[in-house]
Amino acid sequence: MSFVVRRSSGLYAYERALRRAGFTLVAGADEAGRGACAGPLVAAAAILRDTRAGQIEGLRDSKLLSAAQRERCYDEVVAKALGWSVVVVDAAECDRLGMHVANVQALRRALHRLTPAPDYALTDGFGVDGLGVPGLAVWKGDRVAACVAAASVLAKVTRDRIMTQVHERWPEYDFATHKGYCTKEHQDRLDRLGPCAEHRMRFDNVARTVPGATLLPPGRVLTQTRLECEAL
Repeated sequence: MSFVVRRSSGLYAYERALRRAGFTLVAGADEAGRGACAGPLVAAAAILRDTRAGQIEGLRDSKLLSAAQRERCYDEVVAKALGWSVVVVDAAECDRLGMHVANVQALRRALHRLTPAPDYALTDGFGVDGLGVPGLAVWKGDRVAACVAAASVLAKVTRDRIMTQVHERWPEYDFATHKGYCTKEHQDRLDRLGPCAEHRMRFDNVARTVPGATLLPPGRVLTQTRLECEAL
């Protein structure tokens, strides 16, 4: 099957095109926290209703929304979606699996948990195998497909809430502000304090703060330099 969707056709264009092709339950999946050096990876999936009343007002890529807008969209998605799910992968599991494998597995689990089960899946950025239904990886899918944008909001809000709880346990790292991403302030505190249980040791900028730590071979470490941290 092939179809063409113009990226300028609006946020619901992918779903409309797929429904015209005979798919009635189109799911979107996205994650939050892949690039963070601390905290969990969170994946989410959503199927939106094919009605005007089911549309989410102000929905867009979660990164383009303010925190208050994300919270409002989150509540609307939960209330209006035909189905939605969230999967949380903790930092230790991310280290054990590696980020790419953890990411793919989390997206797959989120899609498998949907009720009703989708008959087509749109994923943000890269494909996910083993779904049992056809699917498509959409570049910046959270900006061009409503169901992916909805999943993006679910994942981001869930993870931000978790990181606020993590901050209460380890306030000295100020997780409530940077949410585990490698900002200059976070790196300064990491250099001074060393990592806590929420840090991902596969990240080079974390592992290097542990005296005598054995770094993983090149290609197996997710590297973030201080320069990159300062640029975020």
